[in-house]
Amino acid sequence: MLSYATVGEAEAALGRALTWAEAAWLRYSAPIPDGYLHLHSAAITLAVYTLAPLPLALLDLYAPEVASPYKLQPRAKHSPAAFLRCYVDSVRVSLLLLFPYMLVSYADAKIMEMRTGLPLPSTGEVAAQLAVYFLIEDYINYWIHRLLHTRWCYDKIHSVHHEFTAPMGYAVWYDHWAEKLLLSAASLAGQPSCRAMSPLSGYGSRPA
Repeated sequence: MLSYATVGEAEAALGRALTWAEAAWLRYSAPIPDGYLHLHSAAITLAVYTLAPLPLALLDLYAPEVASPYKLQPRAKHSPAAFLRCYVDSVRVSLLLLFPYMLVSYADAKIMEMRTGLPLPSTGEVAAQLAVYFLIEDYINYWIHRLLHTRWCYDKIHSVHHEFTAPMGYAVWYDHWAEKLLLSAASLAGQPSCRAMSPLSGYGSRPA
């Protein structure tokens, strides 16, 4: 929730005119508590997971002659039922874990004083934070993945993810609930790096 109720208040506090993006963000988010703003990340993640693989899935199903030259396993075919089962099972398990994960990640964000207010971060700040975040997350994910390929972890947990041996976009989320929890730790670990790199953390925001 922002500390400013109007554009005039925000501009007076910042000592400059708001950019169009800042004005739009103020109008949208000023009355919304930080906790609800945090939930937007879950909705965005679900939307991206649903929509990003969809064009390739449709090509694979209804225009295989177009998709086959670019597939690692061109002879492998998934039925519409397989695509649907993969998507539904992935979303079902993710939604079961989403609420507790959002509680933990929100608490982490508040402890790190990650800001939701004005001024908005610069393009350079966003790019730098994303680069460091992805490096940290991918590094931890690599070692978690190595752990999941040990015999016990593979048999009990990771084998679910490898049920779809031919690659398809929706299988990225298709895994055991315990694997989702382990990989969530990598996502949480990247947040402190964003806090450390932000010179304006907490500026213009207040607790929900």
